[in-house]
Amino acid sequence: LEVKVVTTERAKHFYNAHEIPVTLYGDEEEWQLWKGRSDPVLHIELRRWADLMVVAPLDANTLAKVASGICDNLLTCVIRAWDLSKPLLFCPAMNTAMWEHPITARQVEQLKAFGYTEIPCVVKKLVCGDEGQ
Repeated sequence: LEVKVVTTERAKHFYNAHEIPVTLYGDEEEWQLWKGRSDPVLHIELRRWADLMVVAPLDANTLAKVASGICDNLLTCVIRAWDLSKPLLFCPAMNTAMWEHPITARQVEQLKAFGYTEIPCVVKKLVCGDEGQ
């Protein structure tokens, strides 16, 4: 098994990159690799390389972007270019109040309509201290 991690800028707040024991890619790497026509494009290279994609955690912001087709960072570009014959699993993670908002259910259903598989939320103590999904 070989794992590569694609991170967003905001996700970097939650971990220390030096403690991640696998290859880590972010927006900077997307633009360092590509300099001109026919150069490799990282989000396409990652799409070709992977047999499976797991988006965990999938926050409310990225959920909304993916459901709407917005691809303004490396992660959303990989998802937008994803080969739909390969599995993509997503693990929603957000505050319960955000999870229970009606638009969230619509966005989750949109991802399922794309053929992606939801890994359901669990009840636990949240970052804010609340208990909930």
